[in-house]
Amino acid sequence: MFDYLMTPQQIKLRDETRDLIKWIPREYILDMDADKIKYPKEFMIEAGRRNLIGIRVPVEYGGRGGQWQDDIIVAEEVCVPGYIFGCAWGVTGDVVTEALVHFGTEEQKKKYLPPICKGDKYAAECLTEPRGGSDFFGATTIARKDGSDFILNGQKRFIVGGEGADYFLVYAKTDLEAPSAKSMTCFMVERDMGVQTEYLYNLMGSRGGGTARVVFDNVRVPQENVIGEVNGAGTVFNQMMIPERFGTAAMTIGAARPALDIATDYSTKRKAFGTQIKNFEGVSFKIAEMVIKLDSARAMIYTTALAIDSGKVKPNRCRRMASESKKFVTEQCWDVANLAMQVMGGIGYTDVYPIEKIVRDLRLAMIWVGTNEIMSLIIQHEHYRERLAELASGEKRDSEMDALNAFAESEKIFE
Repeated sequence: MFDYLMTPQQIKLRDETRDLIKWIPREYILDMDADKIKYPKEFMIEAGRRNLIGIRVPVEYGGRGGQWQDDIIVAEEVCVPGYIFGCAWGVTGDVVTEALVHFGTEEQKKKYLPPICKGDKYAAECLTEPRGGSDFFGATTIARKDGSDFILNGQKRFIVGGEGADYFLVYAKTDLEAPSAKSMTCFMVERDMGVQTEYLYNLMGSRGGGTARVVFDNVRVPQENVIGEVNGAGTVFNQMMIPERFGTAAMTIGAARPALDIATDYSTKRKAFGTQIKNFEGVSFKIAEMVIKLDSARAMIYTTALAIDSGKVKPNRCRRMASESKKFVTEQCWDVANLAMQVMGGIGYTDVYPIEKIVRDLRLAMIWVGTNEIMSLIIQHEHYRERLAELASGEKRDSEMDALNAFAESEKIFE
């Protein structure tokens, strides 16, 4: 994030996070990418020890009590050694904690939030199923009422942190006859209730985060583990769109930043035709593009954080801005990684430099927590709705009437 926009406290928070990132051994990063480490437990323990999990969780439950303006600073820095560090950190400390803070009972908050923030326990969100993820209300996982409990059956897949999680935030059908929006319930399911993780995926990149298939086979879940209201998962999900998508956007900047740094340094050392390659506009202009893309991404992230933190922006607008951030930022960062490889040429395609790993890692950003096509769907839907409201209010100038022949109604044919 831009240091000139940070308060002294935020600069301190950034520096604390940078110290955490410098603590990670090089071998640890390589072992995660080689799938020798299935889940970054040691990293999560250290992050918790330094009170860097649950940045927005209230202090009384073990968090830092910050806002999104603080969270995005940590999110960027956490991903510098690899995108998957932010994924594991964000799912546990941003996504699952969001549900508990906004919808959990006091007992649930006291039980689950402190161990998560301390790095003693880890969490995963279980939304995507073998049949898909963006069709939220099309879920086939079912929770059947049995006395005061629910019996949970179904599968979730591509669950980041599934292999290492102690707690699972699970969405399941609880009323098969109700309208979709009132048919599902959100649960906090503990691993020792009988949760199984059956398959670790061989991912292209972002490895070592315990991405797994999670299976619920007659798992008994107490009524007290319902998050929010029974059949009220739609409300929870709407809130979760923000940390899922906006958090992903903030993290992606940190994962792309090293690509710019490495390409910049390489262009000052590498010589061709008797001069540093940075002296060729074909190279230096690509560096300029990378700088612009990262700075514009940060600007969007900061603006969205301000909007959400203000409490003055309507929830629908916040969700639109979160979706815009996810789509725009992830695509800009993907471009940055590819431009870095182009600057470095053939050596960038090898494992002599980490550019190839950054490219592999960042491809996930445009897919998970809702594809960028789904982001476009949300953005246009909310924009059309906002425009209709503007027209109805009559508060804005009607720019259509500023044309010379604006009143030529016979020429304005729409059907």
